[in-house]
Amino acid sequence: MRFLFILCILIGFNACKTVPKKNNITFANNPVIAHRGAWKANNLPENSIASLKRAMALNCTGSEFDVRMTSDHILIVAHDANYNNLVVEESTYAELSKHKLSNGETIPTLKQYLLAGMQNNTSTGLVCEIKPSKIEGRNVIIAEKVIKLVKELKAEPFILTYISFSYEILIKVKELDKNAKTQYLDGSKTPEQLKEDGINGLDYAVFKIKRNPEWIESAKNHGLLLNTWTANTTEDMDWLLANDFDFITTDEPELLFERIKKSPTKQGYKLVWSDEFNYKGIPDSTKWTYEHGFIANNEKQYYVDSLKNARVENGHLIIEAHKEKVANKDFKNPAIKDWMRYKREIDSAQYTSARIKTEGLASWQYGRIEVSAKLPKGRGMWPAIWMLSENRKNIGWPESGEIDIMEQVGYDNDTIHGTIHTKAYNHLIGTQKGKTIFIDKPNDTFHVFALEWTPEKMDFILDGVVYNHIVNEHKTTAEWPFDQKFHLILNVAVGGMWGGQKGIDDAIFPQKMVIDYVRVFQKE
Repeated sequence: MRFLFILCILIGFNACKTVPKKNNITFANNPVIAHRGAWKANNLPENSIASLKRAMALNCTGSEFDVRMTSDHILIVAHDANYNNLVVEESTYAELSKHKLSNGETIPTLKQYLLAGMQNNTSTGLVCEIKPSKIEGRNVIIAEKVIKLVKELKAEPFILTYISFSYEILIKVKELDKNAKTQYLDGSKTPEQLKEDGINGLDYAVFKIKRNPEWIESAKNHGLLLNTWTANTTEDMDWLLANDFDFITTDEPELLFERIKKSPTKQGYKLVWSDEFNYKGIPDSTKWTYEHGFIANNEKQYYVDSLKNARVENGHLIIEAHKEKVANKDFKNPAIKDWMRYKREIDSAQYTSARIKTEGLASWQYGRIEVSAKLPKGRGMWPAIWMLSENRKNIGWPESGEIDIMEQVGYDNDTIHGTIHTKAYNHLIGTQKGKTIFIDKPNDTFHVFALEWTPEKMDFILDGVVYNHIVNEHKTTAEWPFDQKFHLILNVAVGGMWGGQKGIDDAIFPQKMVIDYVRVFQKE
């Protein structure tokens, strides 16, 4: 004891008491990476030990922090190249440490930060971002010093991954510690390139992933870690959760935890098909086909495949109805044989619109179907998100079944309908099984219309609220023809037996349904 007391006096009592207790870490089972710690909700300084401890208290899988090196070769935790009007690389630690963080902390050294991250920590990994230097040759020095310090402190089990915008730094990290996990930040290399160079994963900006969605599957196929920064909106969070990212880096960890609770993946669903509309032009022809002409229900629109009526722009699918005659140049259906009938139809058509479907390309038996959309507005409009059986042409409707995930008529703007039609239950005999729910601001706000469909039941859902629950009565296919594959249909109708019951207001056109995404989940 006397020796330990004397040793503490010699090397400094504070240093002795910061040595962490031995403990084992098992990273938390969630994708949440707190970006520069969990700082925002409690107004803590970014990259502070306080924000790190808050991330640990939240049980985040990881807490990200940034490492730079001072002019006297002290590794510190700081994001910006400048700190309090001082250039970090051109200033000593003594000069920098004179200026406190907003909560009174001294800007932490990497050693102090690692020790804090090892103390009483059983679940939150440290995500170490090594910032590139503008000084030639310094990248390698910083990488060497970081790895040396981690090894000296025996902190390796606490490091979840090393990340950097510098490929040189990541290659050096792997050279110094072959067991280290590394992820590239820049977004300029494909998953194939990362795999070939021995980098363990990608950590790209959300917008770069959205521009290259094929990288998601490629990364998974190559066994790479998937991370992204910085996901702060519910839209981005939900998309990343749906695509089963390993990590999601965010300034809003508390919000991300809430979105995890609501994600279909939390219920055991896996995304099997989607269109996020992160492209421009015609709808993806590998996913969607068109209907043409007058279809049903005495509707007044003529369905065409014009870009004006169905297009993708600004990350959304637009299905738009117009008050206009059909232009020959906008109609390209090679299946037409009766050209005289076609001529009569287009001469009588006063409205154009679009109806697109996945028939022949994708269909599903059971699962969760989600569509985020804003609806058209005005008397005479009749938008729908619905499904028909792949067997319809063989046995006919309504025996084949119909699932109306969402229907709305313009003269009743704040009401949504969810309905099934079968041989026993259909609108022709007034027995359809449908219910309604109030919807707030359907024309101005994106709402999520969803169906959860199992062998035992169907739930029709608006923004997470189940408003129509239909059970399988286990009688005959006349009541439940839903144990087969159905394809998805999106359309905007004008008028018709229901939508046109109170007439059509020609002053409202054009009107459009705007779709943010379509996602299909199934359980394995």
